[in-house]
Amino acid sequence: MNQSAANGWDGHVHIFDRNAPVAHGHYAPEHHTLSEIESLAAQNGMAHLVLVQPSVYGHDNALILQALKRSTGQHRGVVVLSHEETDEELRQWHALGVRGVRYNLVSPVGNCISNWAQWRTVWTPRLQALGWHVQWYAKAEHLPQLAQWQSECGLPFVLDHLGGMNTEAIKNETYWQALDMLAQGGAWIKLSAGYRLGLAAPYDLQALPLDRILQIFCSRCIWGSDWPHTGLAEDQKPNYAQTLRQISSKIGFTQASQLYS
Repeated sequence: MNQSAANGWDGHVHIFDRNAPVAHGHYAPEHHTLSEIESLAAQNGMAHLVLVQPSVYGHDNALILQALKRSTGQHRGVVVLSHEETDEELRQWHALGVRGVRYNLVSPVGNCISNWAQWRTVWTPRLQALGWHVQWYAKAEHLPQLAQWQSECGLPFVLDHLGGMNTEAIKNETYWQALDMLAQGGAWIKLSAGYRLGLAAPYDLQALPLDRILQIFCSRCIWGSDWPHTGLAEDQKPNYAQTLRQISSKIGFTQASQLYS
């Protein structure tokens, strides 16, 4: 067990049920349960998980909500909205442990905000009342727009997978400036999924300018395993303990509790 991570948080995992309906034209996920990742995480000192809705299930959050109900407050969830939810539904989800909504600008069947002005008017006050955040799976080219949107709505944004700062994007100062703006506005960033950023195995994030990202976001950095690593063959998947060791000297693993309280 990684002792520095005792009572730590794995800030980005997915669970899958082979019997659950998936979005048309998307992949058929393998079966990976909450108990499976709980066991693996616990072996490495991670007591808490953030269950993130994968694009394959669209806005059907049933699997996450059921898992949160069984976990009785131990874990947290990030859902995808249909934008037809009532305030009572949102309150019920909050009681189960939901703390954010996710928008996916990368996956072919992801979700986005088609009318920002309308969304900001309708959803900003509702999410503020709950204390929720907005999580983005985005490319680096989206960062300037996200920085503007965050400044307009005042909600904290959370950036998946280093905000898409891959091996090419790190050369573009415009993207770094956008990261600065986001961080100054209260954004958080997830240190996760080096294989989605152009890195080769063992996907060490320190091969990117990790120290610069840590300097920009300071304590608002969250480690996430991105388990079970969809899209990778079994022999290409990262080792859970190894990914922890790669950054264990750089960050703590409990500050996520501030975001997911």
